[in-house]
Amino acid sequence: MAGSMMTRGVGGSNAAAELAKLTDQLSHCQPISAERLTERLDGLRERMKAAGLDAVWLNAGTNLTYYTGLRWRASERLVGALVTADGGLTYLGPAFETGTLEAFMHLPAPLAVWEEHESPFALLAGLDGASGRLGLDPTTPLVTANAIAAACQDEIGDASDLILSGRMIKDAEEISLMQATKTATLDVHAAVARILRPGISTGEVTEFIHAAHKAVGAPGGSTFCIVLFGPDTAFPHGVANPKTLDEGDMVLIDTGCAIHGYQSDITRSYVFGEPTDHQREIWEAEKACQLAAFQAAQVGVACSAVDAAARTEAERRGLGPDYTLPGIPHRTGHGIGLDIHEGPYLVGGDDTPLQAGMCFSNEPMICVPGEFGIRLEDHFYMTPTGPRWFTEPSHAIDDPFG
Repeated sequence: MAGSMMTRGVGGSNAAAELAKLTDQLSHCQPISAERLTERLDGLRERMKAAGLDAVWLNAGTNLTYYTGLRWRASERLVGALVTADGGLTYLGPAFETGTLEAFMHLPAPLAVWEEHESPFALLAGLDGASGRLGLDPTTPLVTANAIAAACQDEIGDASDLILSGRMIKDAEEISLMQATKTATLDVHAAVARILRPGISTGEVTEFIHAAHKAVGAPGGSTFCIVLFGPDTAFPHGVANPKTLDEGDMVLIDTGCAIHGYQSDITRSYVFGEPTDHQREIWEAEKACQLAAFQAAQVGVACSAVDAAARTEAERRGLGPDYTLPGIPHRTGHGIGLDIHEGPYLVGGDDTPLQAGMCFSNEPMICVPGEFGIRLEDHFYMTPTGPRWFTEPSHAIDDPFG
């Protein structure tokens, strides 16, 4: 690459050297306290009473985790918890998982178990509180919901709003956990940029990012990872056969990790080599759209207005309109917490008013078909006086990490 100007902070190192520099940033993080979990359940019960529900079924997954602290992946075997409006909490699961389920409990409560040949739905229907009006977790699979309805033979309702409304507003414990993961992931981004070299594959980069996330203290390494070079970057979530890195390629890396279930999700885009005038122009447009969205995000403003602000800035620069390419092909942002993508969303049609405690990605990606795409993704949380960044946006196309 003689004669070329390398983007600052990109290239010039190797995986071993960069992994050696990374230190554990996450082991000090504590899970959500039992006291806070109890407060969440109390809030859910108040909403249940107002809606006339006697009980709510929390299916295995992040809603179960949010309200009880129990982390369990949903499968064909029914696992979850019945929450009753009168203060009851009963877990349900397979008998052979008793010891494991009890070990994962953060809020101790009775565990109702079923043997492999027995019906878990009949067991659920016979629990105290299940005989009244029951509301279902929105993540309950249809086949499970139908089986519960058939077993209970009572009115079954949708508890989506009651369950999810509690999750929209993050408390200080949640924001602290996400601050830790996002700070750690940004350090991983800076490290991976330095290992890039001509001919490196996306697989090698992905493997490094996974190891780097473990090095900064994420027990599971990367939660996800998207690595794209050159024209592939115009495809927001990747291509079937990704290319290796060449000089002059746009680089797009989108990755994150989790601690105690709380997620990071950060994207950086920069050039391997010296940016062309066109790459520079679109990168600056992307940064301006991200800033316009951030500035529009004020308490009481509709989520849709934040998306509109990014698109207005793009159109002012000759991009779009709406989802037309070259321009912004997808929503400006998503909520984040225990799920990487959760409501509300910064998108047209979502008129949820912004409130203090809401957390969002800000990523109004710009795609130029056949050439490249640029996504700068950082996250912010709402305070009573407006938005605050978890991570500072990318500094400049020539110096993306400042």
